[in-house]
Amino acid sequence: MTSNRVAAGTGIRGSASNKLNLPRGIFVDVNLDLYVADCGNHRVQLFQSGESNGITVAGNDASNSTIKLQYPTAIILDAEKYLFILDYGTHQIVILDLNGFRCLVGRYGVGSQSNQLHNAFSFSSDRSGNMFVTDSGNHRIQKFQYLEESCVNTSSVVQTTYASELATNSSMYFLWRCSEPGNYYEAMQVNVIRSGLYTFFNYPPVIRLKYSSAVQSNYLSALTTNSQTYSRDCRKSNYYYETIRMNVIETGYYALTSSSSKDTSVDIYKDDFNPMDPSENLLKRDYQACNYENVRLIAYLHTDTTYILVVTTSSPNMTGLFIVRTSGPNNITLNPHTQNLTSCFIGQKCQFYKKSIGVTLDDILREEIRPNMTMTDQTVLMKMSAAVTMIMFVGGFINSVLSLITFQNKDLRQAGCGIYLLASSITSFLTISMFTVKFWFVVLTQMNLSVRLSVVRGGCISIEPLLKLCLYLDAWLNACVAIERAILVFKGIKFNKQKSQCIARWIIAILPFCVMGSIIHEPIHRELYEVNTETDKVDINRWCLTRYSPAIQQYNTIILFFHLVGPCIINLCSALFIIFGSARQRSTAQTRQTLREHVYNQFSEHKQLLISPVILLILSLPRLIMSMLSECVNPSNHRLLFIFGYFISFTPSMLIFIVFVLPSALYRKTFQESFRRWRRLIHQ
Repeated sequence: MTSNRVAAGTGIRGSASNKLNLPRGIFVDVNLDLYVADCGNHRVQLFQSGESNGITVAGNDASNSTIKLQYPTAIILDAEKYLFILDYGTHQIVILDLNGFRCLVGRYGVGSQSNQLHNAFSFSSDRSGNMFVTDSGNHRIQKFQYLEESCVNTSSVVQTTYASELATNSSMYFLWRCSEPGNYYEAMQVNVIRSGLYTFFNYPPVIRLKYSSAVQSNYLSALTTNSQTYSRDCRKSNYYYETIRMNVIETGYYALTSSSSKDTSVDIYKDDFNPMDPSENLLKRDYQACNYENVRLIAYLHTDTTYILVVTTSSPNMTGLFIVRTSGPNNITLNPHTQNLTSCFIGQKCQFYKKSIGVTLDDILREEIRPNMTMTDQTVLMKMSAAVTMIMFVGGFINSVLSLITFQNKDLRQAGCGIYLLASSITSFLTISMFTVKFWFVVLTQMNLSVRLSVVRGGCISIEPLLKLCLYLDAWLNACVAIERAILVFKGIKFNKQKSQCIARWIIAILPFCVMGSIIHEPIHRELYEVNTETDKVDINRWCLTRYSPAIQQYNTIILFFHLVGPCIINLCSALFIIFGSARQRSTAQTRQTLREHVYNQFSEHKQLLISPVILLILSLPRLIMSMLSECVNPSNHRLLFIFGYFISFTPSMLIFIVFVLPSALYRKTFQESFRRWRRLIHQ
């Protein structure tokens, strides 16, 4: 190669036939004719061999006005002289063949389905005619297979003919999003009798559906620096936007126009708009305005569907006034729509995770903890929480020690009730210990982000399930005590203590496996996520999340109710059975008093059996309520209330000695004797 020359263009940006504007893809055929995707001019230019002036074969200024392009980036010409064009702005691949232009891929709009593209940039084909597309916005390479039977085996005999005429009284539509409404059309319904491949020839080949061109509704507002922001494509953030709720009175096709001095964009969402994931629920999107003044979008809207209109700009950090106009079969009511779904997610835009139902300690303390600071530099609320945690640990430790001193006595363990209470003394200490470990694990791993990832992941998966295991075990052991007492009243002198001991040992051995089996889904679905919170420096947040499918979430709710409410109901029912059963037995032996008087006496004697389960149920309610709260609840709005509710839900594990030992004369006497014996052993 001895020299070079300019094959097309003048080196100066322009739209004349001999100039180009940001050319992208090129293709040279066997005749050395050069096809250029003139991206900035929204056209495809043909430069015949030796010619400096190009011919527009598609797009703006083309002789065939049935196709408009928006930023074409790649072209291919096959052996049949069929021209394939990859149009970046409309996310489509179109073909120019003997029948004119038609859309091959992307006719259903931008998206991630197999027949959709998102910011596709280039494409190529193999010998078999298969097409490979760099689907950049969807982070994939799409392969569209060439189906030979789609082009052959169709009868060349014309089976049906339809003739009509377009007149000035025909319906009108927008031929392209940025054109004026002046294109007439007629729509035809096609009824297919037999399935198969059919070829349709129509002149002209563009047919659209009807809507009224009269402006029916107006909405005036402005995007300001106080407007909400979101990230449109994860590469650029801080797009100001406003959401508008659309109330459709009559089903049909509607056109929406946004007028502004800025480059505006209008998107329609079905049901709701999620600023963390702009592709979710997206119904219709207009990416580019043609002249920085108007954006037009046509959509088929239903009366029984909620639509959210999102007005934003094509570039970040842009503000200004805008007007939205709608036209269609009837008026559309346009009202401001305020929402805050960011509390439903954890992380930042384009790197977020949806929370599951319920509020955990991680959610409560997440925004309260100051990373890379010591405990003395934390907030007052964090210091108070740490102090209360240690007080609860000390109180739980004392409760467990006193309970162990009481129920280590062999005389109290002659029946199953004493064995259950001894085991409960141990599980109550394990519960309050795991609660303390959970609190400090959350605090320290958020304060010191240099903790090894394996340690954080291990704690994320194991600590919360172990805490629930101990908590549920403690509750069910207390329920076993209530059941044992009810059986004792029912059988009376026929009660078999040895059998009761054997059953208690079996239950204590089996119960942990049953409880763990019911919550085994938790460690399986718990995951640790890392989120980069800054782009210019390394700043990583770690989130411990549970992500359940709807079926698992429903199962988790049922199990939660079962473990928290079940033991309380058993305690309450057993207490009522003991009171009424004892009253009936005494009324048989002591006939001088009525059954009502015996019930009253038994209630006075055993009122702690009723009061205790009611108190335990009330104390467990905060944990039950927090576990059922919506994923969109933001604990930071009432953090003190959430911390108080979370902490108080663990107080039942600290009350074994108060609930079971102090009200019972036998247990209290045994404790005093055991305590004096331990004191003598210590002083010796």
